[in-house]
Amino acid sequence: MRSATATAAKATSLVRSGAAGKLALKVAAVAAVAALSGCAWFSGKKDPNPPAPLVEFAQKLRVQTAWSVSVGKAGSFTFAPVYAAGSVFAAANDGTVIRINAQNGQTVWRVRADMSLTAGVGSDGSTVVVVGEKGKIQAFDGSGKPTWSAQASSEVLSAPAVGEGLVVIRSIDNRVTAYDADNGSQRWVVQRNVPSLTLRNAPGIVIGAQTAFVALPGGRLSALALNNGGPRWEAPVGDPRGITELERISDVSGVPAVGARDVCAVAYQGRIGCFDLPNGNVRWIKDFSSDVGVTLDDDYVYAADVGGAVTEFARDTGAVVWRNDRLKNRLLSSPINIGKAVAVGDYQGYIHFLSRDDGSFLARLSSDGSPIQAPPVSTGQSVVFQTKSGTVVSVVTE
Repeated sequence: MRSATATAAKATSLVRSGAAGKLALKVAAVAAVAALSGCAWFSGKKDPNPPAPLVEFAQKLRVQTAWSVSVGKAGSFTFAPVYAAGSVFAAANDGTVIRINAQNGQTVWRVRADMSLTAGVGSDGSTVVVVGEKGKIQAFDGSGKPTWSAQASSEVLSAPAVGEGLVVIRSIDNRVTAYDADNGSQRWVVQRNVPSLTLRNAPGIVIGAQTAFVALPGGRLSALALNNGGPRWEAPVGDPRGITELERISDVSGVPAVGARDVCAVAYQGRIGCFDLPNGNVRWIKDFSSDVGVTLDDDYVYAADVGGAVTEFARDTGAVVWRNDRLKNRLLSSPINIGKAVAVGDYQGYIHFLSRDDGSFLARLSSDGSPIQAPPVSTGQSVVFQTKSGTVVSVVTE
């Protein structure tokens, strides 16, 4: 289990469905999860699962900040950067949307949406889309000029996926809707059942191979045809089990990782696995619990579990190559490959670099001291993280 602070943070991020609609569970959910985990946080006792102290080691890899840009605070939401057409796009809770030259960090443009935002930006370089309060959607062109707006059926916490002429959005009522990227007209909509209790997080959508791969509550990974939203296949990543509703939460976490032949995903209190791209057949699957998603490269799949252990899996077989558990309870981001290292952020804004070969510590870099919760993005030459306080930082290694 995560530390008491982490458990509380997770508990404040639950959504209940019912005939009367959706209800965010706040203090009651915190107390419930704390009781289930045997946590003494509310009693004033010392946290029995404190974050691991920083490990001392001899730095073996040269890392540095290539550039750093402030976009604005995330508030209570998750904002992740996206890379497209040689640029990094980022957004903030106050409505700021920014386009950054990925090579030198120069701000290409900075605009302000006419609303507070609730999720990170989606872009293919030509269309830039953000979502805001009460499910409002706003699009800009590649130069930052507003182009269209639309209204989702409910609040949106996941970043839009943009590609193949479409903008695909999942709202918290579990409705997946596709809009025309040029004018915002609705192209199709798919309504999914909502589990009685879900994490209030931001399961992602990825567009590839004429398909939208959608991470869903209830542990499902859905592949929808882009032309009409029809189901291509669906795979069970999570397997809800347990007696209580809290124990049965098994939502797919983060953004599915799509390769040329497979798509990989992970669920909270569920499993991690890779599936054949065309038909969803299981290539491999293992018990695992993560709330931050996975990444992959040509050979490996990388994931951080809820306890703070980073694991590298063989992409073809799922065999564990290595596991580093020395970042226990440090509330890690999803890890990402960069050269011969694997980079992962933590709750204090540190970026840790682990050996791609054996998981040992190679280097450490500090950002602005605030949590790195959003998934990082690769530009090919660097990796880009966005902190909770709104620093977008590009890091490189030698």
